[in-house]
Amino acid sequence: MSEDINFHVQPTPNPNAIKLILDRAVKKEGNSTYRTPMECGENKLALELFTIRGVDQLHFFENTITLSKFGYEVWDEMMPKIEGALNEALPAHNPEYFDPDPEAERRRSLSPELLKIEEILDKTIRPGLQADGGDIMALSLEDNILLVKYQGACGTCPSSTTGTLEAIKGILRDEYDPGIDVYIAPDF
Repeated sequence: MSEDINFHVQPTPNPNAIKLILDRAVKKEGNSTYRTPMECGENKLALELFTIRGVDQLHFFENTITLSKFGYEVWDEMMPKIEGALNEALPAHNPEYFDPDPEAERRRSLSPELLKIEEILDKTIRPGLQADGGDIMALSLEDNILLVKYQGACGTCPSSTTGTLEAIKGILRDEYDPGIDVYIAPDF
């Protein structure tokens, strides 16, 4: 039996991503990003959302789910299916589900320089990106060139390659090293 879920839709800077702000938690600790149904593990709510045609990526954080779609799909046609999936799967969803935390493991193995950059991103850039349904990861630093990877809604957002990237460069030049340059890592 399904139960009606209260949520509202908030647009993001990315026209192919929306934030669903729910009346309950979907992830109590950390966040989860899923690019395929195979990555969902025991998160049955994420698996249910991936059954909707056009869903490209999901990002779970606190009481929000950021849903990215393929550009050929239309939000108006997807929303009734999204609402149905939420009403069906969210009542049984456990927001304390186990999701391996590759970010914690990754941070333990970072160089002191990359760790410092991640700390700067934590206090400056990351809150804004997470508010828009995304995130960022510092991948490597060589010869003062930082490679970053966007996650969630930021991964396909047009502004992430221009204004957001310039803001990141400016903050890191002010707080870390005036000579640093920042680039988006290519997808492989």
